Amino acid sequence: MTDFSDLELLDALGVELDHDKASARSPREERVIAGFEEIQRFVETHGRQPQHGEGGDIFERIYAVRLDRLRSLDDCRVILEPLDRQGLLSADTQHQAVTTATDDDELLALLGVTDGADGDLSDLRHVRSTADRRAAEDIANRELCKDFEKFKPLFEQVQKDLETGLRQTKPFAMKAEIQPGHLFIVGGQKAYVAEMGEIFSNAQGRTDARLRVIFDNGTESNLLMRSLQRALHKDDAGRRISDPVAGPLFTQESEDGDEASGTIYVLRSKSTDPAVVANRSILHKIGVTGGSVERRIANARLDPTFLMADVEIVATYELFNISRARLENVIHRIFGAARLDIEIKDRFGNTIIPREWFLVPRFVIDEAIEKIRDGTIAGYAYDPATGTLRLS
Repeated sequence: MTDFSDLELLDALGVELDHDKASARSPREERVIAGFEEIQRFVETHGRQPQHGEGGDIFERIYAVRLDRLRSLDDCRVILEPLDRQGLLSADTQHQAVTTATDDDELLALLGVTDGADGDLSDLRHVRSTADRRAAEDIANRELCKDFEKFKPLFEQVQKDLETGLRQTKPFAMKAEIQPGHLFIVGGQKAYVAEMGEIFSNAQGRTDARLRVIFDNGTESNLLMRSLQRALHKDDAGRRISDPVAGPLFTQESEDGDEASGTIYVLRSKSTDPAVVANRSILHKIGVTGGSVERRIANARLDPTFLMADVEIVATYELFNISRARLENVIHRIFGAARLDIEIKDRFGNTIIPREWFLVPRFVIDEAIEKIRDGTIAGYAYDPATGTLRLS
């Protein structure tokens, strides 16, 4: 296992530390920097500086006026010039008449907004922390995913996998979990990391990367890895969706430390019912038990789930460290299209519809179990028309 330093571990967990350098700044300086970074973010997103104009977006107009004002204040320039990677402060100052505004009321009045907040514009008192603001903006700023049809089947299959237990959700823990191909739940929506750009170091010296994230509502966002990380940490319901069947589900032999979970059994009926006789070679009951298979089938002829007839054991597979119910759901999902449609009367005349009998050849059952074992079963289902397992 890789040894991490305390700082590396805190970084991986998304814990931000207040360094001495940052704590030395006054609250006003922090607000000035946060407001300037908000303008930088606009430039990164739109590829241009914010513009003045009555027909423009109100926030863009505020950014434009704010930038003019920051350019005109010598004390702000001293603070911001080391951070000005885009050369925004060195650009020609425009619209000087607008930038003579000294408080928020004047500024908003010039922009046609009558309800403002008191105070010097350079105070920027209502600006959220940079990290929280960027995370919220990145998650919220989405656009229509033009090739969503390519991702829609994935989200549909993931939902099926969650319902059958092939996938699980777990609390998000570390930034290292954010990788291309991984899925998350954030803001109540499934999010798929489709692409990751080149990893770089941000202004604080922390690693980051630009992501293409597809959401299950047909939108996408070009957000930063750290923004997704913060959003997941702040969302009480934020989760990581596991990969399907991580590792072997069962083996013929247990290893040291394994705990027995039960047995998969494949049975063939000895019933004389015409529907059974006609399909006996491909009709199998597939189930899971935590006890002895022999004990489970001892009174088969009295049990409608066994078609009120004796059965023979075709195959068994031992399980270790696995949820029996979850695995049984996976198996029944795979073969659901081939479930036998039959009604059986129990000893008291009640009608029972057995749910574990499938019209599936033995070799296909073996193939499905092998795919479950090696973790490649995701997306496969039995196709009765071809008699094979196919990607759904």
